[in-house]
Amino acid sequence: MIVDAHHHLWQPDRGYRWLDEPGLERIRRPFSAGDLLAELAANSVDATVLVEGGRCHPDEAGDLLALAADTGPIVGVVGWIDIADDDVAGTVRRYRGLRGGDLLVGVRAQVQGEPDPDYLDRPDVRRGLAAVGAAGLVFDLVIRADQLPAAARAARAVDGLRFVLDHLGKPRIDEGDAGLHRWRDGFAALAANDNVTGKLSGLVTEAGPHWTPDDLAPFVAVAVEVFGPERLMFGSDWPVCLLAADYPRVLDALAAALPPLSAEALGEIYAGTAIRTYGLADRVGPARW
Repeated sequence: MIVDAHHHLWQPDRGYRWLDEPGLERIRRPFSAGDLLAELAANSVDATVLVEGGRCHPDEAGDLLALAADTGPIVGVVGWIDIADDDVAGTVRRYRGLRGGDLLVGVRAQVQGEPDPDYLDRPDVRRGLAAVGAAGLVFDLVIRADQLPAAARAARAVDGLRFVLDHLGKPRIDEGDAGLHRWRDGFAALAANDNVTGKLSGLVTEAGPHWTPDDLAPFVAVAVEVFGPERLMFGSDWPVCLLAADYPRVLDALAAALPPLSAEALGEIYAGTAIRTYGLADRVGPARW
C-alpha cells in the first residue's frame, strides 16, 4: 500500500497568483482530479491527502473538499487557514459543514511566506494553533529552515496539537554539506517533540535542476535517524514536483535515497504513518507493504 500524503490540485484562474512567477511555466496550468487519478493508477498509489495550494483564501477549502468527496482515492484534505485569525475555531466549524467536510483532516498556513523567522512565537498564532488542536485536526508546517527553531518552541508549547513538517522544513539540498549543517540542528530540535511527524516530500525541488538521489540521501538519512520510520511519511508534492521530476521519478528517488530498512519500516513511511497521523484508517484500512 502507498498513501501519498501530500499533493495539490488547482485551477490557476481561481486565484493562485504565485503561479505567475517566472520559471513556473510547467505547472502553470489546471491540474484536475482526472490528472491525479491517471498518476495514481500508473504508479500503484492507493490513497492520497490533498493539501491546499497557496491560494490563501477560505473559499479554496470548499473546492478541495468537494473534489475529495467525488474522488475516491482522496481520503483527506488539509485546508488553508489564517492561523493568526481570532476565530480559527469558527473557520474549522464552517469547513466541516461544507460538502466533503468529513474529509478535513488538517489545516495549514503559508508560514514560509512570513518574513519573521519567529512568526510561530506570536501569541495570536499560538492561540490559533491551540484551537486547531482542540478541534482534533493536524497542523501542517510549511516553513523555511530558519523557522525551524520557532516551530520547535511551538510544538513544545502546544503539546495537544499534532504537527506535520512538510518537505522536511525545506533544507537547501542544492547547497550540499553547507545546507545540511545549517538545517540539521533546527530540524532535530523540532523532531525531538513527540507530537511532530515529518513528511518526505518536496525534496527534489529543493535539490536544484541537476539533482540525483545521492544529493537527497544525507537529508533523508538524518530524517530517518531523528524521527524514525514511525514518524515519517511519503508525499509526492505533485504537481509542484514536475519542476524537477515526474511522479515515478519522485518515487524512485525516495526509494534510492532511503537507508536500508525492513519491510515493516518501509510500510510505515509509505502508508502507516500517514494513516495514523491523519486518522485515515476507516477510509483505507490497515497499512500493508
